[in-house]
Amino acid sequence: MRTALAIARKELAVAFTTPWAYAVFTAMAALSSFFFVSLLEQFQQVQSLAREHGWSKLPPDSIVYRNLTDGVVVQLWGVVLILTLFVAPFLSMRLFAEEKRQKTFALLLTTPVRPVDIVLGKYLGGLGLIFVTLGLTLVFPVLLSVVGTGPSGSALEWPTVLLGYGAVLLWGATCMAVGMFISALTESQMLAAFLTFTVLLPWMLLRGVAQSTAEPLRSFLNYLSFDTQLQGMIQGVLEVQALVFFASVILFSLLLTHRAVEAQRYA
Repeated sequence: MRTALAIARKELAVAFTTPWAYAVFTAMAALSSFFFVSLLEQFQQVQSLAREHGWSKLPPDSIVYRNLTDGVVVQLWGVVLILTLFVAPFLSMRLFAEEKRQKTFALLLTTPVRPVDIVLGKYLGGLGLIFVTLGLTLVFPVLLSVVGTGPSGSALEWPTVLLGYGAVLLWGATCMAVGMFISALTESQMLAAFLTFTVLLPWMLLRGVAQSTAEPLRSFLNYLSFDTQLQGMIQGVLEVQALVFFASVILFSLLLTHRAVEAQRYA
């Protein structure tokens, strides 16, 4: 484990010296800020209409705007899930592909470092990067909590907020595991990013595909859908099934990466 942690520290040190990581951080901060302001404006508009006409006169789906947690933060987590779908491939693409391109990966394989340490080290480094990126979005609920007030004295229902944020981190960890496996298969960073996106996007959209199918295929596709598994958690509902599902995807991706590294060592 000590070797894996050393590799993770090296990955983070290298990443934080490249402009690419800061470009991703900036893009995430800018896009999430834009959507946060838009959601806040929409929340204020619905609140104004409710004060003027009453909640009973508004469409049924307006009920989510009764409080800041459901009207802004839960919806913001939904947006961040989509942004992660675009950001994660650019963070995971270099984990193996960059070293392969620079021919340093072949040197790493000749050292007495075990493949499992290489895989775990690079994954932990990737997790550090994606968690820093997603951590930038936590400033928005903190800001609402500081400037807002609610009937209970707090502007937000923090258990719901934190469980939703946990779902965002779990999603980021899953994207990083899938992206790292694909990065282990190629020395082209852009190809790794493209393939990761083309795997994650259809997987996320399976829920929509399931609606046009009949049982039992519909239930099967719904279970496999990332979107279906995440919806309950971002709304503050802890679901053991979702935790098991994402843990399985992460472990399976790490296992495939390990096999890919072993195959290249003995090639």
